[in-house]
Amino acid sequence: MLLTANQLFPQFTATELLSDSAAASMPAADCLVGQQRACKALAQANQIAGRYSHSFAVMAPGSRQHDLLQAVHQRYPWQYSQAFDWLYLANPLDNERPLAVNVKAGQAQQVVAQLYDYLSQDLSNRAALREQLLAEQNSSRLEAYLSLLGERQLTDIGSDELATIVVSQQQHQALYICDRVTESQLFGSIRLQSQAGTVHSDLRLIEPGMLLKANGQVLAINAHELLQDPGLWQRLKYYLKTAEFTWDDIVDAQQRVFYQPQAMPLRLKVVLFGERDSYALLRENDRDFEQLFPILADFSGHYSLTQQPLKDYLGYLRYVEQQANCLPLAATCYDVLVRQASRWCEHQQELSLDSYRFIQWLREADAIARQQQQREIERQHLQQALTQQQQRQDFVAELSRRAIIEEQVHIATAGAVIGQLNGLTVVTLGGSEFGEPSRITATVHYGDGDIIDIERKAELSGNIHTKGVMILSSYLANLFARNEPMSLSATVVFEQSYHEVDGDSASLAELCCLLSALAEAPLRQELAVTGAIDQFGAVQAIGAVNEKIEGYFRLCQARGLSGTQGVVIPQANAIHLNLDPDIVAAVAAKQFHIHTVSHVTEAVSLLTDLPCGDANEANSTTLFGRVQQRLSHLHHNQPLTSWWQRLFMSSND
Repeated sequence: MLLTANQLFPQFTATELLSDSAAASMPAADCLVGQQRACKALAQANQIAGRYSHSFAVMAPGSRQHDLLQAVHQRYPWQYSQAFDWLYLANPLDNERPLAVNVKAGQAQQVVAQLYDYLSQDLSNRAALREQLLAEQNSSRLEAYLSLLGERQLTDIGSDELATIVVSQQQHQALYICDRVTESQLFGSIRLQSQAGTVHSDLRLIEPGMLLKANGQVLAINAHELLQDPGLWQRLKYYLKTAEFTWDDIVDAQQRVFYQPQAMPLRLKVVLFGERDSYALLRENDRDFEQLFPILADFSGHYSLTQQPLKDYLGYLRYVEQQANCLPLAATCYDVLVRQASRWCEHQQELSLDSYRFIQWLREADAIARQQQQREIERQHLQQALTQQQQRQDFVAELSRRAIIEEQVHIATAGAVIGQLNGLTVVTLGGSEFGEPSRITATVHYGDGDIIDIERKAELSGNIHTKGVMILSSYLANLFARNEPMSLSATVVFEQSYHEVDGDSASLAELCCLLSALAEAPLRQELAVTGAIDQFGAVQAIGAVNEKIEGYFRLCQARGLSGTQGVVIPQANAIHLNLDPDIVAAVAAKQFHIHTVSHVTEAVSLLTDLPCGDANEANSTTLFGRVQQRLSHLHHNQPLTSWWQRLFMSSND
């Protein structure tokens, strides 16, 4: 099928969704657009109180993880959160065993002041203060502590400090995030000090970690950082299972002998967040993981237009605009934004949710607009920023293209040759990804029907490429050697390739080369080919289709467009097309052509200008007929024996 210009890019616009007053019709900024699945999972987790209902959030690359987690937990707070302040108070019976006491949220400092006042009062005045304090706090631990104090005065405590605040909810937070996971950051520490030759600890030397600071609320922990030290993960599991935090593992053996604060009850919700690899590692290697973290929240990196309206996506664009802190966007900018978002996804019905990529782009466009002393960002500023980004990354691609133009690398874009074809490949080097053509050749000789992959023989073939060659060998055998063995063998190679070749996207081009060599039918050199095949010849989708097409177009453009040049791609990749405007214009002017095929017979017929015909019929007017005619001629003139039969007969001689 020959594609038209309108099929080469998404056919939706954002401008038509905006009224004359763009700000009035624009949805509110929202980073959770397109994240319904993950939001539902975390909302469900936050409706459960038990200790075995924590969650793991798989974050998409490019997402602002903290923003997403904060927004979800503001919208769906943990329903069983218990906001208390926690203190360690000096133990009147044992200075080395401070006691853990909870009070109402935000009142820890007030309670400490009241305790100092309480201990400073005469015994006759304490009863009223005690009743007032207990009535205000309603804490059984505080009541037990006051009873333990009895008639003691402040001077009888025997400690330099009366209290230290471990957890303060004075500034209420629904979510605490531990992004840098170390022992002291997550669990806290107890420092030592030396005085007069002796080493000791005190209340003021207790430093709580995020696990205690978030007690009663929700704590999000970076899974990748956590797993850098397996010991931290094991201790976290223990605390979550027992719902109690002890300092046994925090202090060293010498310190534990003389200073050990009382264990503190833990009641919090934990969200591990990170990449899918971390989730898979924990799930496959730790039997406790699924018990403690049964809920998966999967954040998406794409926004599907088949399931959600485009207008909601504009709310996400408003969010990244705010995060970029850039000049206001003109209404005409949104078409450029959604078009590029679709290109990043390589899908005409999906849009990217890569926040960092958007923010970097908008900030560069903002700098361009400010240099031009503009008050808002126009679409030309966005386009210029994209052009600058592309120019920075195109150095290697330009060197590669220059080598072809100077004929240091032989790539023909005109004429017809037997057994030679331009395949479309993509090169990834140092963060730069670009498409370039690669000449594939095939030769045929008398043999026992095997296909020799020179790349594999030279150990330059990856596993997937080797698999692709084996699949096309199976297709040829099924087509021409179903009833009797083939008497022809072939070799196939990527010419002037000096690095490892992998992937199966060249298997269609390799098969076309082999069929051309078998039938002695010339292939059109102005058409470049990409696509994978199965054992029945069906053409399957490949990746990076836009980069591959653009790489070949740039070469043809540099040599001069002839009007017959073009590419052959899988039909399944048509929905992934999002090509540069100059390619769309060339296709509209019939200077460049994009053909889609769903079976190898369509591709080889297009390349040879011959119908494929019946593979079982010897016929000089069809491609398969020519192959069968050649095989029949060999069978008629030379009895066919397998290599092991020939070896056996020669040994008998």
